[in-house]
Amino acid sequence: MAPILVHWDPESPIVVETDASDYALAAILSTKVNGNVHPIVFHSRTFSATEVNYDIHDKELLAIFKAFRKWRHYLESTPAPVEVFTDHKNLIYFCESKALSC
Repeated sequence: MAPILVHWDPESPIVVETDASDYALAAILSTKVNGNVHPIVFHSRTFSATEVNYDIHDKELLAIFKAFRKWRHYLESTPAPVEVFTDHKNLIYFCESKALSC
């Protein structure tokens, strides 16, 4: 059964799913309604000539960045934390604290 699109509800929890391939990125902004995840909006585009040369973990991070930038008006108004799902394990370093030296 295909997911059903729903209207934006600022009180519902938000889920952002992203993915990047060698030549394109995609993102889905969804909300949780009664325990089910329903999509609100979808975005995809091809990478520019420069972006095609990025490493895969940078492409995955770029997909997250572009999704947050595109849907900023949705994400800033939600009171609940935003869940982000991606399929690239190398992005774990992005979520962990680092001890930086000078």
